[in-house]
Amino acid sequence: MAAISILKALALLAERDPTRPILIEDERVVTRAEFDASTNRLARAYAAMGVEHGDFVSVILPNSIAFLEAIAAIWKLGAVPQPLPPKLAAKELGEIIALAKPKLIVGDPPVRTETCAMLPQGFTPDPALSDAALPDAISPHFKAMVSGGSTGRPKIIVAGNPGEIDLDAPCPTIQPNERILVTGPLYHNAPFFAATTCLLSGGCAVLTQHFDPEQTLRLIQRHKINFMTLVPTMMHRMWRLSHGVKSNYDLSSLRAVVHSAAPCPIWLKEAWIDWIGAEKLIEAYSNTEAPGYTIIGGKEWLKKKGSVGKVDPRACEIKIVGPNGNTLPHNQVGEIYMRPAVGPDSSYYYGERYYYIGAEPKQLKGGWDSMGDLGYLDSDGYLFLCDRRADVILRGGANIFPAEVEAALDAHPAVKSSAVIGLPDEDLGEKVMAIVEVEEDVTIDELKSYLRSLLSPNKIPALFEFVSSPIRNGAGKVCRRDLRLSWLSRMAAETKMNTLHRAQLG
Repeated sequence: MAAISILKALALLAERDPTRPILIEDERVVTRAEFDASTNRLARAYAAMGVEHGDFVSVILPNSIAFLEAIAAIWKLGAVPQPLPPKLAAKELGEIIALAKPKLIVGDPPVRTETCAMLPQGFTPDPALSDAALPDAISPHFKAMVSGGSTGRPKIIVAGNPGEIDLDAPCPTIQPNERILVTGPLYHNAPFFAATTCLLSGGCAVLTQHFDPEQTLRLIQRHKINFMTLVPTMMHRMWRLSHGVKSNYDLSSLRAVVHSAAPCPIWLKEAWIDWIGAEKLIEAYSNTEAPGYTIIGGKEWLKKKGSVGKVDPRACEIKIVGPNGNTLPHNQVGEIYMRPAVGPDSSYYYGERYYYIGAEPKQLKGGWDSMGDLGYLDSDGYLFLCDRRADVILRGGANIFPAEVEAALDAHPAVKSSAVIGLPDEDLGEKVMAIVEVEEDVTIDELKSYLRSLLSPNKIPALFEFVSSPIRNGAGKVCRRDLRLSWLSRMAAETKMNTLHRAQLG
């Protein structure tokens, strides 16, 4: 069928099967008919607060039925949902609000603002408001996700595709009427995409507020989950459960487990293939801007270990670019660029092009977008990732920009300069390390306390080193790569010495 508004799609799904569950949170089950009615009433409440077609609405709620009700209500008014982390620092929120200029904030932000209307978490619309169908409206943008720029300042990635859906169009990952488990925060792009795609394809999303390894297994068995997305950190934590715990749960309902957001160690992927079967494990590679994507199934991956797959030429194109902008041949490492396919045979799922608020995209002529990563294509067209272009720290699937942390540190009166790097972390992939040049005495606890008012918890450094010599050169620049390599060498030397010492004692 042709694409229709999300408003009409949710009404049509409710009409086809009104009692079919669409959302489950703990013991609460919401049916299609209930969801359609409640979001009609909520949309009218938002309209009474001044929300109109094309307006941005910031949603600062934890994973919950209320979160997805808010998103659907925004779409039904033809407005644009902008999910934000519930634990945003006041400074970060202020910067985002200044960029987005939302008409309404739904949730409990860390600071009040006079620039837009606000509705608190737990808000319930007036029961007198009608839950009947609303006038048809299509949001000009499906979503407006927030990310950090190359300087560490936030940017808003506004999707080019509108708030409409073809109920019969295939999705690369989720199949119609599936039951999915939402394991990650809905303000992140991958969980948001999975949950909303599930709702709009007639499925049912089972929600979790926080990831717990054994609870995830328990929910798969209890709700007969067909599909879920994970990041490698989650995979690692689940694999570390004892064999007795893992074997205690029935995972036979799973059709697909898709992992993305960070590189997955080969040994961990092999362990998961042995656990759930190669045919069920899928890796996807893309970014929030989504100029393209690659996908690879477990069976295919076993023949191309370490690859993140190939592009579908009907959907997108890919090339590897050298430092001079030249396209590199097979097996040469360069920067990864993608662009949507064009022409009569194209089937690009994500729709039109995105745009930024607060940043400029890195693009090449012809519509090629940088994916921000380095990698290479082999002679069969399979993509292999090598490194990130920028100095981004990847912790638990989330990007942390050193410049943002450094800016917060450097604002402290006792800090003369700082450099922030990522060091290996067995559980979360990387941990944040701060090298700080101080002008006066300050303790680590004092710095951490100061940073809590400026940064989200996951961005606060886990390790600190105080130095007296300059960190940056005369131009005010720092080579984080060299700092990281120096620290890794020191860690390796310490490990070697400790091993030698234990051997001597033994």
